[in-house]
Amino acid sequence: MTAPIDSPYNSPHNSPHNSEGSDADAFEWVRTWGTSPQAPDNSVTLIEPFENATLRQVVRVSGGGRRIRIRISNEYGTAPLTVGAARVAIADSDGGVHGVHGVQEGSDQAVTFSGKLTTTVPTGAPILSDPIDLPTPALSRLTISLYLPERVDTCTCHGTFHALGWIIPGDATALASVPTNAAPLPAQALITAVEVLPDTPTKAIAVIGDSRVDGIGSTPGADRRWTDLLAERLSARGGQPLCVVNQGIGGNRMLADGIGTAALARFDRDILATPGLGHVVIAVGNDLVFSFAPHTEETAGFLAMFPGAPVTVDDIIAAHLQLAARARAHGAKAYAATIAPYGGTDMYSPEGDKAREQVNSWIRTSGAFDGILDFDAVWRDPADPTRIRSDLHMGDCLHGNDAGYEALAKSIDLSLFD
Repeated sequence: MTAPIDSPYNSPHNSPHNSEGSDADAFEWVRTWGTSPQAPDNSVTLIEPFENATLRQVVRVSGGGRRIRIRISNEYGTAPLTVGAARVAIADSDGGVHGVHGVQEGSDQAVTFSGKLTTTVPTGAPILSDPIDLPTPALSRLTISLYLPERVDTCTCHGTFHALGWIIPGDATALASVPTNAAPLPAQALITAVEVLPDTPTKAIAVIGDSRVDGIGSTPGADRRWTDLLAERLSARGGQPLCVVNQGIGGNRMLADGIGTAALARFDRDILATPGLGHVVIAVGNDLVFSFAPHTEETAGFLAMFPGAPVTVDDIIAAHLQLAARARAHGAKAYAATIAPYGGTDMYSPEGDKAREQVNSWIRTSGAFDGILDFDAVWRDPADPTRIRSDLHMGDCLHGNDAGYEALAKSIDLSLFD
């Protein structure tokens, strides 16, 4: 039986990995990496059922610390999830695809749960590992391996093109590198957060958003989303450390489910429950796009994934105000990103673009936020403000490329987070 998530056992003061009186005890846990869990349905790349297999995944943390702990989710599972073994290590920057196949010598650590090497995660629940003594520098990559001895039919996951992961037969948690019989893992699976115990007071910036936050169009596995690049800028400037946690879901909306749970509904879980939360960025722009999209043969299949009544500009303004109020009620500052253009796509309509401009004008002038990220101003083409500059999108007139996301990250005033 596992300890409750908020058990004193999971406190740094009570963990068997903690040294009494350590100066790290003065600081609180902070989420340094995260991804929003999704149901394994047709809206994400499905992970086929598997058994007696190891999932090995690579994640890049934003801020560092001397201890870490890992959050595993069975929130969308249909049966208890048995973890037979788990290990974590610092990725070796010298080898493998994108430099993350191997691990740094001496960094490999067993992951325990309530002091045990195995655990069972109840259906519909997440679980936190015990604290692990693993000094983890900011912007380093971790390899996390989970051995699943029993059949997993429904795997809580995150539909993304950015995860590096593999499915390996048997218990391969102790392997130093990915073997040749490994199969690519098509989505982020089971791991939904990494938290650190930092050496100095640290806060987290949590970003709720859609595919432009999730970084569709950036180079897979290279950590080139604008949130990744923001973390790099914050790390380079020095001063108080800040973590950046990306909670984007491609196709996500504020007011209604579709691809992923609606932002208003998942906000408590994905944003407000973030340890060390200090800042919240709201960057969800799909509601108006889908509400005003032309119903044509080209859009019919896609729009069928997004049921619900059309929304208005007033609805979107009210949703922003709700999220900002809920963030501030938890002691966090609230920021909003303007909605970037989407002209040239099948979803474009003049009415939808007018509504987008009205929302953007309100975001810029209302005074409702602690700061603005004016992504519309960064991406729009001066020759046609309904479109993204051709050198900044991936070729679909909707999502950024590496240069586009870099432009967004560079446009952000870092003093907003002081």
